[in-house]
Amino acid sequence: MKNLKKLTVVALLSFPLTGLAAETSATLYKDPNCGCCEEYAKYLEKNGFDVEVIGTNDLSQIKAENKIPKSLYGCHSTFIGNYVFEGHVNVKSVNKVLEEEPSIIGLSVPGMPLGSPGMGGEKQDPIEVYTLAFQPTDTPDVYATY
Repeated sequence: MKNLKKLTVVALLSFPLTGLAAETSATLYKDPNCGCCEEYAKYLEKNGFDVEVIGTNDLSQIKAENKIPKSLYGCHSTFIGNYVFEGHVNVKSVNKVLEEEPSIIGLSVPGMPLGSPGMGGEKQDPIEVYTLAFQPTDTPDVYATY
């Protein structure tokens, strides 16, 4: 019986605790007819996020309420923690923001660039991820390039 207890303790301690970690919740607002947004949601889920997808015809209102400049509008808006991730932002940039908690609204990849997470096709050029600042400017800061 003593050996069984020891084996149980050893087995529990050797079990990877990352498997027990809670997923991070994300809410993705998208046009009800957009397929690439669904693919982006799958991309986030594969990278440890629990994604709720909400179809809406009022995306521009959601973007305006969250102070996203029209020049930085992406295909969809994803809310994670206190941040908004506009468009096809790569998970490395998302995780960096969530870890470092900078004083920004969030990040944006404007438009629908080919080869970005969730988009089909081959990437044509490097994709720039822009900072969504509390005080928008005509020249937003580049947060990352991939």
